Formats: sequence, structure tokens, C-alpha cells
Amino acid sequence: MENFADKIQQRRTFAIISHPDAGKTTLTEKLLLYGGAIQQAGIVKGKKGARAAVSDWMEIEKQRGISVTSSVLQFSYNGCCINILDTPGHQDFSEDTYRTLMAADSAVMVIDAAKGVEAQTKKLFKVCTMRGIPIFTFINKMDREARSPFDLLEEIEQVLGIETYPMNWPIGSGKEFKGVYDRREKEILAFQHAGRVGQKQAEKIEAHLGDAGLNTLLTKPLHDTLCDDIELLDGAAYEFDTGKIQRGKLTPVFFGSALTNFGVEPFLADFLRLSPPPLPRDASAGAVDPLNPDFSAFVFKIQANMNKAHRDRIAFLRICSGRFVRGMEVLHVQGGKKVKLAQGTQMMASERELVEEAYAGDIIGVFDPGIFSIGDTLTTAKVPFAFAGIPTFAPEHFSRVTQVDTMKRKQFVKGMEQIAQEGAIQIFREPGGGMEEVIVGVVGVLQFEVLEYRLKNEYNVDIRMQALPYSLIRWIENEECDIKALNLTSDTRCVEDMKGRYLLLFTNAWSINWAVEHNKGLLLAEVGR
Repeated sequence: MENFADKIQQRRTFAIISHPDAGKTTLTEKLLLYGGAIQQAGIVKGKKGARAAVSDWMEIEKQRGISVTSSVLQFSYNGCCINILDTPGHQDFSEDTYRTLMAADSAVMVIDAAKGVEAQTKKLFKVCTMRGIPIFTFINKMDREARSPFDLLEEIEQVLGIETYPMNWPIGSGKEFKGVYDRREKEILAFQHAGRVGQKQAEKIEAHLGDAGLNTLLTKPLHDTLCDDIELLDGAAYEFDTGKIQRGKLTPVFFGSALTNFGVEPFLADFLRLSPPPLPRDASAGAVDPLNPDFSAFVFKIQANMNKAHRDRIAFLRICSGRFVRGMEVLHVQGGKKVKLAQGTQMMASERELVEEAYAGDIIGVFDPGIFSIGDTLTTAKVPFAFAGIPTFAPEHFSRVTQVDTMKRKQFVKGMEQIAQEGAIQIFREPGGGMEEVIVGVVGVLQFEVLEYRLKNEYNVDIRMQALPYSLIRWIENEECDIKALNLTSDTRCVEDMKGRYLLLFTNAWSINWAVEHNKGLLLAEVGR
């Protein structure tokens, strides 16, 4: 029987990050396909009647063909228990992605072979490097026309500032794409296209580099180019260094095509071999070892109404140490009270499965009666501690939101508060005011569309939205502050957040400087504490 330590060592918990349309969701589905978690991959398209991606569970995602919320997917493969955190690629939902990255032990970065390193990839990469977690790169869409693999490696090194080590090497691209050369095994994996758009696992043909038969299989020009490329790589590229990979200083690079399955299975095998099991986590009492028998976890995501049949709120926990057992009692550190975790669920997007136990590294969902906040710590340790907080981002877009039907005030308030608690929006109101009229702040404007859609479909509430000119926000740090006496520009507005903290909304940086210069002792902060 496997012991406690073995169970934890088997865990792999990683996030998949990319710029929109690089193929992240398709890669996720192919990993699930190889893991046996699904029998057929659904292709993400907005066309009526097309199968939606497994990881896109919200109706608006299926309609638009984009991911707007992080999904949690778990499956087993080759003796490992894998937790995939599939994140939104669209920049308007980057705050959800940042929080999700806090729950991961490593990251897979998906890059479009024709476009290289794009804007959103740079942002997300920066979060990964701040945490120092290992980053694995999958250069996707080699079955389409692509840039030179050498140019792509150089761009990753220069733009992202990380060394690269190609684990395999592409043979051609576009219509001439024949497969990949595995540098470690020193063999060619030539994939045959099997089934319509790679819905089933593709078969592979193995042959050693230099075999005369490869001229027939690959064509002589492609075979010659491959031999020259490998010779150049072996002589001039960065050396393979496991230590650098673990510290996030060197990224193993894999070439392939998620849509047609080229290179996906070798990538998964190498990723599981090289990626770390659960890592220690920083907390107020020092680093928490995953092998510590005391259960500990933190909330990194809250989602309401994932399943219309349940109409409940799920708090997603990243287990950091010990073992979860259904029905266990834990201390909710921020609330100062003990709570019973009566039901733990594991996810396949919106599909749920009750779990009796889970271990450090696992992601589980627990019922939230409205007491949890993002960043909260749960533990059974005799001496309580709190994990390092998850940063919140200052919203950049603001709208005044009111309900169309005043008779539905109760549903409006409930919907706004629940969606705000998930971290998707931030709500502000007039100092001392109620919820009849609120100001909503978001990081990306698409979040307004999601808010309107969810209020209508989950709470049966229609809203009116009026865009406001503010783009900057500062919390007032002074404990005693007479807000009515503040000397502010005419386009600056004072509001309060849902915790009763005062803050100022500004239209430009000049107005911030004015407020500081004309109000002696005024202390402003970019983040609410």
C-alpha cells in the first residue's frame, strides 16, 4: 500500500498559460485525451452545433469560443495524479489567471509557432518568474506555416530572459510538417494524421536519425536540414541542466501541434519526468513542507453557480500540506472559527465528483456558505498560521450599474456581492450609501459583458451600465479621515469599498498628485489591504 509521502510525490499541479488563440485549450484537451479522462476532444469553435471545449464550462465561453474563467481538471497518467489549471488567455481576465498561478507548482507556456512571444505571454511569464517556478514551453501549430525554430528560441531568450533547451526538434512546418526528433532518445517520431482534426490519439512511427529510409519518409532535403540543425544544437545551444529548470532559469522547449496530436504525448511524458512534485509554501510561520502531516490549504478561487442544478458557491482550495479527509474539521484562520469540510469535490470543468481524500498538491472544491475570501487559509495545525496573501489588482475600467426592475433589488444585491466575492469585479458605492446604485471596477472591459450575462442568466436581473471616465484608483490609508474636508479636483470621486474602506477614483495621474499636494498628511495606496 502506498504511503502518505508517495501519494504526495505523485502529484503534479501546473497551470497552462498563453496569449489568446495560441492553442492552450486544445493542448489541455489533448492531455486529457492521453490521460484517458475524455474519449474525444471537443474543438473550441463558436459555430452552432460544434462541441465546446471540455474546460470551458460557462455558457458565454461556449458561445464566444474563449475561456473567461479558470478551470480545474484532474486525471491520472503513468502513475502520476495530474491537476491542470486551465486559465483564461484573454487579457481582460488576467486577474483570474494571476490568482490561479499562485496555486501551481509549475507552468506550461503555449506559444504560436507563427507569432512567437506575444503581449499576454510576457505578462503571465513575469508572474511565473516572480514565484521562481519551473516553466515548460510548448511551441504549437507546427502543422501550419511557422517561423524558424531558431528564431523562436532566440526570441524566448531575449524577450523573456530565460535560457532554452529544445527537447525535440521539428521536421518541417505547415504542409511539410513530418513530426519531431527526440534529442534524448535520439530517434524520430513521425506522426501519421489519424482521424478528423486529431480527435483520436495519433499513431507514431519510430526510426533512427541517419537511416537511409528516412529520405523516403521525410524527403532528402528535410532529412539533411534535420541533421544539420541537430549538429548545430548539440554544439552551440544551452546545456541541459535540471537544477536550472527547477529554479525557472531554463525552459525545456517542445515543438508540436496540439490540434493534430503531433508531439503531445512525448511532451507529457517528459513534463511528468522533469516537473516538480508539490513545493513548500511561504506562510507567516515560515515555509510549509508538503509532507507535514497537518492539513493546510488556501483559497485561490471562488465560483458561484457553476452548476445550475446546485446554485451554490464553491471555494477552490490548493492543498499545501497533509491530507484532506471528507468531513474533517479545520480552522478558518481569517474567520477565527472551526469549520467542517463536509464535502470535497474534484473537478472536470463543471462536472463534479465527491472525493473521500486528497493530498498536498491537489485542488479540491468545498462548499462555501459565504464565509471564505480569496487568499484565506484553512489548517489543522495546533499553532495557526496564514499563507502569503494573493495580490489584488487595481481596476482600470469603471461603470455605474443599476437594476432595471427595482422589485428585484434582493436578487441584484445577491448577484453583485457573490460575483464580487469571486474576485471577478470590485464594487464601490457612495460613502454610507446602499446598493441601489453601485460603481463596478474591472481589470478588463470584457468583464462587464460577463457581469451582465451572469446577472441575467444566474440571477434573472437586467442591469443598466453607464461608463465612467475614471482609470486610476487609490485607497485612503489614514485611519481618521474627514472625507468631506478633502481638497480634490472636480473630476475626482470619493467612494467606499465593500469593507467600508474609503478610496478615491481619478481620471489621470495629475489629479492624484493634486490630492497628495493639497491634503497634508494624506496617505494613498494602490492596493486595498
